[in-house]
Amino acid sequence: MTLRLAGIDGCRGGWVVARWDGAGRLDLIRVARVEALFDAPDAPAIACVDMPIGLPETSEVGGRAAERAVRPLLDKRQSSVFSVPARAAVMAGLGPGDERERFAAACAAALAHSSPPRKVSIQCFNLFPKIAELDELLLRRAELRDRLVECHPEVSFRIMNGAPLDVAKKVKSRPYPPGLDVRIGLLARAGVPIDLLNGKTAAALGAGLDDLVDACACAVTAKRVFEGNALRFPDPPERDGFGLPVAITA
Repeated sequence: MTLRLAGIDGCRGGWVVARWDGAGRLDLIRVARVEALFDAPDAPAIACVDMPIGLPETSEVGGRAAERAVRPLLDKRQSSVFSVPARAAVMAGLGPGDERERFAAACAAALAHSSPPRKVSIQCFNLFPKIAELDELLLRRAELRDRLVECHPEVSFRIMNGAPLDVAKKVKSRPYPPGLDVRIGLLARAGVPIDLLNGKTAAALGAGLDDLVDACACAVTAKRVFEGNALRFPDPPERDGFGLPVAITA
């Protein structure tokens, strides 16, 4: 069976991709840019990515409706869902200058395009290049908007588990083995082959084991989308100022 489902998670310097046939075949790869997946002969029919798609013109308290909708599902894991800043803040953070200057520009733009005014965190700022990469891709290639879908691994695991998870996958910014083991167990129950989910594979891909686990969770959601069983938050999705869908799918 062709590997037509993909889960994508950002990692340092690129993206980890879990390509899955929905049954017994799983392939874990690394790509520099997401577009390369869709230009390949074996391009995925559906790919779910752990990165925001659709940017607000003004950032509100709690973020987009998508973030506000999924947080209550996660109980103790709500902090894993960050609020997406305004488009102007993201674009300002990509401008000329060194990192300090770009961060200052992003914070200034965020203050001017949020209600109430607030800056962006450095963690969110570090994601701006990847957010912008997906934004540019989907604005340029509208035919991919139904095939490249935003998801969130913790929401995906919540759906797989049937209840909020009570253990984190990271503690003090470091992978937490008990939390990873719980999530790998959920992937196995969902039919994902887990033999590649280990430190050796992660090191070979230049990523963390948590990145691999999250990419696989996104692949499970891709299967749900492909089969027509996925949930969207909100449903129907909102649209940003450029017509991109704004929803977290699980």
